[in-house]
Amino acid sequence: MKRYLTFILIGMAVLFVVCLATAKENEGPITGTWSCQAKGGPQGDMPFTLSLQQNGEDVEGSVDSPLGSTQISSGTFKGNTLEIHIDSPGGTYVLVAKLDKGSLSGTYSRDDDTKGTWEGKKQEASK
Repeated sequence: MKRYLTFILIGMAVLFVVCLATAKENEGPITGTWSCQAKGGPQGDMPFTLSLQQNGEDVEGSVDSPLGSTQISSGTFKGNTLEIHIDSPGGTYVLVAKLDKGSLSGTYSRDDDTKGTWEGKKQEASK
């Protein structure tokens, strides 16, 4: 009986480790916290933070800036291109960027024809 219980416990431990590794592997390169800078806006350059969670091609999360915080309305990551939509009291923003060597860079636009560029670097995960 002890031998049988030992095999069950070892099997459960292996399954747990495999599940953790698979979950981490499926996160995708966009998952994490990104320190970003918008350039060319009406208020000048502005820092903002993206907190993103990638599940396959779907991306969700939030944005935090000096103007406030809000949830991302929708997002995708396909072919190394991130596209996120943010509905805010100031309008709907669309951010598009390419991921290259751990950095994002691209453009943003708002429904009132405000446009500019932005870039972001992924913050190191705390241990």
